[in-house]
Amino acid sequence: MNKFTAKAPARANLIGEHTDYAPNGGHVLPTPLPFHTTVTVEKMEGPTGLAVISSETFDEPPCERNLSEERRGHWTDYVVGCLRVIAARMELPALAVSVKSNVPIGCGISSSAALCVAVVRAVRGLTQSHWTDDDVALIAYEAEHDYVGVPCGKMDQFASSIGHAGHALLLDTRTLAFRNVRLPPDVALMLVDCGKKHDLAKGDSHTKRLERMAECTEARDRLGVDTLCELGYADLPRLKALPEKVARRARHVITENLRVLEFVEALERGDAAKQQELIAASHISQRDDFECSIPEIDALVESSWRYGVRGARLTGGGFGGAILALVPREEAVAWWSFVQKENPQSTLISTYALNKTENECAA
Repeated sequence: MNKFTAKAPARANLIGEHTDYAPNGGHVLPTPLPFHTTVTVEKMEGPTGLAVISSETFDEPPCERNLSEERRGHWTDYVVGCLRVIAARMELPALAVSVKSNVPIGCGISSSAALCVAVVRAVRGLTQSHWTDDDVALIAYEAEHDYVGVPCGKMDQFASSIGHAGHALLLDTRTLAFRNVRLPPDVALMLVDCGKKHDLAKGDSHTKRLERMAECTEARDRLGVDTLCELGYADLPRLKALPEKVARRARHVITENLRVLEFVEALERGDAAKQQELIAASHISQRDDFECSIPEIDALVESSWRYGVRGARLTGGGFGGAILALVPREEAVAWWSFVQKENPQSTLISTYALNKTENECAA
């Protein structure tokens, strides 16, 4: 086989933000979205380790990269990272890599994981490798975390690789055990871009993410546990012994992990009111304890709350990006009209219905 094409979806995290770092080891609950990155890999003439990477998305000529070189701070680093990890397992021929995508970039729905998973899937098909979907996720994670330098956990890659439309993926990021949870058919997942992008691989967002990870590590070490998410509500008084900022970071992680499990229970018993309150509590915790929200995001969330939909929060890494809101399907158009009027700079990304695979855009 000389050519293979594969695709992978973006994701939205319903709840469980910043719980998937190594020092935290908690649960997350993402779901795949009907936005995809498609990658074609084709063997070409040239030395081993050569990759010529192009994309319809960017107005730039094809980029020639060698797998032996260090990262450049360019989007092609994600492709090179994946190929480097794979090349450590097998010999790769020179490859032409073509990328096309309809995943919005910098909105907190994991365009980077969709790219990495699509690259690995395409190479798996080209080489007829017997990697499981879990293997694909781990290769994509290693590329993004170790080579590109994104301070991420494993949630995004697993959601893109093994998630199922119409379901949320309950993933234990410490053990990598997972199960799919069916989502309600009468609720739409509304995603709204606040207008301020973030980039977790560089810049201010990257720096703040590293600071949060260091603070979580400090909390874990001072508390003498393997992961913060081993702790529960009864352990929260122990945080008084920590520096105030470190204590707040740990409180978010511990309570957010518990909210994921409570949210799944609420889903399975059909308790919509409890789901809404847990989503709202997640945003307040991100805003006040983890301090990863921004005024533009808070304004969107507060507009949703004023409308009457409490299930709205920052999604993704924070410091920009998007909110998600769980909106009754019959109210989706009215909800968006209300939120957009109060936040004219915002953009509706998707009115993705949680039990369907298509993207339903409200007029």
